[in-house]
Amino acid sequence: MHVFVTGASGFIGSAVVADLVAAGHEVTGLARSAESASVVTRLGAAVRRGDLDDLDSIRQGATAADAVIHLANKHDWDNPEVSNRAERAAVQVISDTLDGSGRPFMLASGTALAGQSGLGRPVTERDRNEAVGPDSPRGGAENLALDYVEKGVRVIPVRFAPTVHGEGDHGFISIVAQAARRRGASVYPGDGGNRWPAVHRSDAARLVRLGLEHAPAGTILHAVAEEGVAVRQIAEALAGRLGVPAKSAPAEQIAEEIPFIGRFLAAGIPAKSEITRDLLGWRPAGPTLLEDIAAGHYDQP
Repeated sequence: MHVFVTGASGFIGSAVVADLVAAGHEVTGLARSAESASVVTRLGAAVRRGDLDDLDSIRQGATAADAVIHLANKHDWDNPEVSNRAERAAVQVISDTLDGSGRPFMLASGTALAGQSGLGRPVTERDRNEAVGPDSPRGGAENLALDYVEKGVRVIPVRFAPTVHGEGDHGFISIVAQAARRRGASVYPGDGGNRWPAVHRSDAARLVRLGLEHAPAGTILHAVAEEGVAVRQIAEALAGRLGVPAKSAPAEQIAEEIPFIGRFLAAGIPAKSEITRDLLGWRPAGPTLLEDIAAGHYDQP
């Protein structure tokens, strides 16, 4: 299968490309720079130059492929509305391009988006993503794409755990670690009992490939290996590696110090993946989040 992948040089995307190539798929990766293009080439994939704002390049890549996996995101934490609108525009273009084709369209989403209102239990694949409309988180892209199932697109959203971890991770846990260095303490809200779902990068990549190969249209997948790791355990593990104390702090204070991410720390939205595992036979085998922290993957800025 010829697969067009956006975000192909990123932390998750590069692992997905490597897994696809190893499984015998032909891959073309969207690359915004010469450096990104070099990463994609080393993985054994072809390169299409462009970025998330280059909708013509995205359209051309989707037109030429048998399937599309959309993993790119601006991740502009200071200006989330910019990221949200760019995400929606890209998903709209891909969906329109694949309209009526029956081709697979996998896109990244998040488990936290289905539990923002507080379910009082772990989020499952059956829970609706609450983000709707262009000004909502990720531009409401998951629900926008799912509307195209009825239009003949094999849409498969992959809700990633808030933490996709491993060596080279610069996501949420890395940002939390950086905040601990600045503050001189690794903090957690309240008693630290809130739980964060997690998945190792290699397990997430394998799930994406399995979903591409086997999941029916409209299937929602959860890339979740650990239902929820207590935030206090995360803070204590980071404290041990960074040589700073771990302590409780008001949730409001944490949210001010780590905008956007601090809110998720305080919310603690656990998630399950039993439906995903049963459907695809997916069995996470990578290191746990605490094991990756203990391995020193978050020691350096």
